[in-house]
Amino acid sequence: MLDIYLPIAQVNIDIFLLLFLSLAVGILSGIFGVGGGFLMTPFLIFMGIPPVYAVPNEVNNILATSVSGSLTHWYKNTLDYKMGLLIVSGGVVGTLIGITTFSYFSEIGKISLIISLLYMYLLAIVGTLMLIEGIKEKNLQKKKVLIKQKLHDHNWLQGLPLRMRFHKSKLYESAIVPIFLGLVVGFVASMMGIGGAFLMVPAMIYIVGMPIKFIPGTSLFVTIFISAIVTILHAFNYGSIDLFLVIPLILGSIVGVQLGQKLGQFLDSTELKSLFAMLLLSVSIAIGYNSFFRDKDNLTNENQIVKTDLNLLAEFTVNFANDVPFLYGTLAIFLAISLGALAAFARKILSPIIKKFYIDFRKKEQPKKEEIKFPEK
Repeated sequence: MLDIYLPIAQVNIDIFLLLFLSLAVGILSGIFGVGGGFLMTPFLIFMGIPPVYAVPNEVNNILATSVSGSLTHWYKNTLDYKMGLLIVSGGVVGTLIGITTFSYFSEIGKISLIISLLYMYLLAIVGTLMLIEGIKEKNLQKKKVLIKQKLHDHNWLQGLPLRMRFHKSKLYESAIVPIFLGLVVGFVASMMGIGGAFLMVPAMIYIVGMPIKFIPGTSLFVTIFISAIVTILHAFNYGSIDLFLVIPLILGSIVGVQLGQKLGQFLDSTELKSLFAMLLLSVSIAIGYNSFFRDKDNLTNENQIVKTDLNLLAEFTVNFANDVPFLYGTLAIFLAISLGALAAFARKILSPIIKKFYIDFRKKEQPKKEEIKFPEK
C-alpha cells in the first residue's frame, strides 16, 4: 500500500489501487466499446474522493481515452465529422446547462446526494437492460435463430424540419435530432463525469439511424469536445482538476482500453455482457448503501486531510490552479490529448510489428510437412 496526497482534492489515496481500478475499467471499456466513466467515477467516490472532484477528473481521463480511440477510427475512415459536429453543437449548450445545475446543487450542499442518486438509478436501469438483452441473445444462440436487421431504421423524428444530407452515413434527416442528442449528452457529462457513449450509441442506432461502422468513431469524436469543455468549466469554476489524480487515471485507462480491445476480439461478448450487467447492478446497490446507510462521518475524517507542508510540486500545482484556473484546465486538456494521441500512434506502429512477429512465430511452430518419396520404377 502506497498512499499519495492529492493537493487539490486534499485526500490520501492508494496509488496502486487507483492504477489497478483504472486499468480494470479500461479493459472493460475496451471489451464492450463503452466509456468507463459510469464505473470509474463511483469507484473514485468509494475511495473517499469527494464527488465534486471525482466528476471532473474522470471527465479529463475520458478525454484521453476518447482521443486515442477516435484517432484509431480516423485511420480506418469510420468517422462522420458532419454528424459529430452537429451533436457537439448541442453538447455545448447541454454542458453549460449541466454546469449551472451542478453549481446550484453545490451551493445548497446537495451535489453529493444528487450525483449518487443519478448513478444509482442510471446503473440499475442500464444494468437491467443489458442483463435482459444478454439473456435474449443467449437464448437466440441456443435456438440458432438469425435475425436480419435493416440498414436504417426510419422514424418520425428524422422527418422533422431542418433536414440535412449526411454523405458519409448516407442519411437525409432533420438536424434537430443530433443537436438534441448532444444537449442531453452534454448535460449528463457535466453532472456525472461520464462520456455519454452509453446514451449516444443506442440513440445513434435507433433514433438517428446511423450505420453501425460509423457509430463508435463518431461517438468518441463527440466525447473529445464535450469532455474538453467540461474540464475547462470545472477547472475555472471550482479549481477541481487534480493532476496528481488525473495522470495515474489516464495511464491506467489508456493501457486498459488497448488491452480490452485486443481481448474483445477473442471473447464471447454475449457471455460477458450478462456478467458486466451484474457488475453494474452490484455497483448500483453499493452506491445506494454508501449514500443512505453507511456512516460517512468517520470516513470523511479519515480521508479528508489538509496539509500545510506540501512539497514544491504540490504547492506549485495548488497555486497554479488557484491563480490561473483557465490555463490550468487547458494544461490538463493538453496532457490528456497528448497521452491519448501518443497511445494511438504507438498502437498504429506496434500493431503490424506484433502481428508479423505472431505470424512468424506460428510458422516456426508448425511442423514441417514430410516429403513423400515415391518408389522408383
